Amino acid sequence: MGFIEELRWRGMIHDLMPGTEDQLRKENTVAYIGFDPTADSLHIGSLVQIMLLKHFQKSGHKPIALVGGATGMIGDPSGKSEERNLLNEEVLLHNVECIKKQLEKFLDFGTNNNSAEIVNNYDWFREMRVLDFLRDIGKHLSWSYMSAKDSVQKRAEAGISYTEFSYQLLQAYDFFWLFKNKNCKIQMGGSDQWGNIVSGTELIRRKAGQESFGVTCPLITKADGGKFGKTESGNIWLDRIKTSPYKFYQFWINSSDEDVKKYIRIFTLFSKSEVENLEKEHEAAPHLRILQKALAKEVTIRVHSEEDYNLAENASQILFGKGTSQSLRNLPEDVLLSVFEGVPQGEVIKTEIETGIPIVDFLVAKTKFLPSNNEARRALKENSISINQLRVDELRVINSADLLNQKFILLQRGKKNYFLARAL
Repeated sequence: MGFIEELRWRGMIHDLMPGTEDQLRKENTVAYIGFDPTADSLHIGSLVQIMLLKHFQKSGHKPIALVGGATGMIGDPSGKSEERNLLNEEVLLHNVECIKKQLEKFLDFGTNNNSAEIVNNYDWFREMRVLDFLRDIGKHLSWSYMSAKDSVQKRAEAGISYTEFSYQLLQAYDFFWLFKNKNCKIQMGGSDQWGNIVSGTELIRRKAGQESFGVTCPLITKADGGKFGKTESGNIWLDRIKTSPYKFYQFWINSSDEDVKKYIRIFTLFSKSEVENLEKEHEAAPHLRILQKALAKEVTIRVHSEEDYNLAENASQILFGKGTSQSLRNLPEDVLLSVFEGVPQGEVIKTEIETGIPIVDFLVAKTKFLPSNNEARRALKENSISINQLRVDELRVINSADLLNQKFILLQRGKKNYFLARAL
């Protein structure tokens, strides 16, 4: 199956420039996608573009990932309602290096003809004089041509600076530079990049007298109208420090049945037959959430690791009452804290735990998990109190053997009432 056919069944084509398929059939082709370095990590919205490059490489073609160290200093107005804060060179170069490391996890940067390549447009813009740029590049795209683009029109009423207005000219030159120096004939991106891509093909036509092409994919949305990749706590990042592997896994596992059918096509490498078989299994037993589990596993392993996936799955089981005391003890501290983020917490003196604290005293006086001794004794008699996932009775004494990672004890009443005690 060719690249375009692959994208079509996955629902990943929005715009396709005439002649693109002929170009791909004619020869192994070079294509690029630009990534914005205004943060030191990509987020899952960027995964759509990464998967485009991945499928492109799997089809035998050569992908280039352009990290916009120069254009990141300006900011693309496409899809934005206001101008971005401009970052200094030191911050941008740091962000570029971080993004490069993330991209290297997805693409093959070997020594084959279709090995992926990373470029930074700061390398060709930093020595360019403004007069040379205006004379040699700016004259090829008129004000009326540039101002007719949707990205400019949508910002015109609120006001758009000349800095952002010039962005499409800089991106057009990126395409021209890659065309001339890397034989790059296709630019790809999200549907909001169509105007910038067309400007690039127009610049190549006017300066080089040759043809180039563009492909865009749809912007991903959620069925409930919410923004894809956004949660109450913010973006879902590819960096494990910004978004823990557990939270990352939870984002995918919590996908709705409507959304997951779209996501599993876009964000995994499952074949068409594999996806169709998974969908049949899911429809036969929706409560098992087969599609969500397959999606969460595939993407978590690809972005993080199989070990991170296993920890995230085990942690998920613990939170929903299906884990064991041993699986809880196996969680690293960062995963434990991620799982129980938002759960009430309290501090207990570690030396007192080492000496031993009777369970009623621990539940009431030391942690204030329960309001009174009578309430604690009643809960214990009802067999509804657990320490680290194990039921306890009134004779239990809390000691240092109960500490998780040498500093935590998990209290639980019933199925959903948790409390995390931290020993200090």
